[in-house]
Amino acid sequence: MTADDEVLRARAEAWIADDPDPASRDELRAVLDGLPDTAGELADRFAGPLTFGTAGLRGPLRAGPNGMNLAVVRAAAAGLVRWLDAQGGEGPVVIGYDARHGSREFATETARVATGAGRRALVLPRPLPTPVLAYAVRALDAAAGVMVTASHNPPRDNGYKVYLGAGLGGELGAGAQIVPPADAGIEAAIRAVGPLADVPLGSAGEILGDDVLDGYLAGAVAVVAPGGPRELGVAYTPMHGVGGAVLVEAFRRAGFAVPAVVPEQAEPDPDFPTVAFPNPEEPGAIDLAAALGAAAGADLVIANDPDADRCAVAVPDPATGEPADKPAGWRMLRGDEVGVLLADHLMRRGARGLYATTIVSSTLLRALCAARDLPYAETLTGFKWIVRAGSGLTFGYEEALGYAVSPGHVRDKDGITAALVVAELAAGLRAEGRTLVDRLAELATEFGRYGTDQLSVRVTDLSAIGTMMARVRATPPATLLGRPVTVTDRQPDADVLTLTADGLRAVIRPSGTEPKLKAYLEVVVAADDEPAGPLATLRAEIAAALGVPG
Repeated sequence: MTADDEVLRARAEAWIADDPDPASRDELRAVLDGLPDTAGELADRFAGPLTFGTAGLRGPLRAGPNGMNLAVVRAAAAGLVRWLDAQGGEGPVVIGYDARHGSREFATETARVATGAGRRALVLPRPLPTPVLAYAVRALDAAAGVMVTASHNPPRDNGYKVYLGAGLGGELGAGAQIVPPADAGIEAAIRAVGPLADVPLGSAGEILGDDVLDGYLAGAVAVVAPGGPRELGVAYTPMHGVGGAVLVEAFRRAGFAVPAVVPEQAEPDPDFPTVAFPNPEEPGAIDLAAALGAAAGADLVIANDPDADRCAVAVPDPATGEPADKPAGWRMLRGDEVGVLLADHLMRRGARGLYATTIVSSTLLRALCAARDLPYAETLTGFKWIVRAGSGLTFGYEEALGYAVSPGHVRDKDGITAALVVAELAAGLRAEGRTLVDRLAELATEFGRYGTDQLSVRVTDLSAIGTMMARVRATPPATLLGRPVTVTDRQPDADVLTLTADGLRAVIRPSGTEPKLKAYLEVVVAADDEPAGPLATLRAEIAAALGVPG
């Protein structure tokens, strides 16, 4: 063995001695027993600790510091409660969890650490959507909230999101995910925890009743105006996640017919057996829902991601050239299309106030706000920034299928309430003999066509993302689509590069939750022009600038 291997072995032995989970200890011991053949795997597990950032923790389920496991969760929980104490944060910690492997155990461990530190831990009664946890932080006047979820990541992953209550989050951040400097403060507290055996543990906390869920549902149903049309056929998938029962009950309480649910994906399943990735944005992810919608003669297909904070929408579209009773006759709306439809609907319903989106979303929302004399804000990517865009926030969205239609109810993206407002809009249009596609065409006539696309480069080696970003920074294209380019680099505040030219934009950044580099593309053309061709050319030119296939 090399000297480096010996150092790794010593680190692994020290980790095993401090790991509270026998299964993880055995797992890591097996890796040690496999040396030298397992040297690469061992190095990866000890490449560095999972960093507690503004998205909390997220990583593969495995033993070692570079994975999600009971030892990492105990340290994270201990660091969090110590940071709350140091900041004078008063109130309980409310804890939610999804149905992924390990989620319930991680939630219980978090509760035991909180109670061991003398703080109340309030645990949601069962696996529930992330928006329910975000609501509960405000409703229960908590100091903080923890949601154990990896959202739409692959089955092998899990994660740990932290929300702050009003005391430490302030007016705009009450019930919202943490932002700097809280993330750095919690990270420092985690690193100072010391031996895990010295962390005091208490009870598994107080298991909440259904009152908190009923409160969430009452507020969710209130996003739909009373007395409007309700006749609508919906096919729905929770994508093996925890949104199914909550969304169905929300639709029932709001007066809509109960959606037809994809049977193969109706119940929570942490292995996500019917999809390659449990993310509605991924190719093929909503195929079963589109097939059900076609067979059932539905007006609309709705999909949530596994923790139900995102909402995807598919519709029959004559432009496909296929009939609506065939899955090929349906298309999924882009997040920007749904975001603009929701904003337009709320505006026409009389909802005044601030409308916000991110620097990677379509600029059409800006045009809507300007035309209708409404305040508009643009933030960095992520709902932690959108909900802090300013006071009086009425609506916020990001193109990655995240929408806040009632920020006073849930200070985060919420796939359940977004689905309700989409259904309200679609039912109103249906009563007039129109569809969501028709409304998009009407907006295009008024504002032009805002075509959007995304170039996503998935990597196995995270250093490749830095290499691509460095390449395009060093030699950005002088022109795109033959038009002179203006370059805006947001470093050091954010690792984001924006290339703009007349009628087009490309925003390039690493993903905050997955091993991907993303380029968000937009081309604006006249209502009677087709943006597909310019978008394809723009995509190829950006791919060339990054040094990847187009």
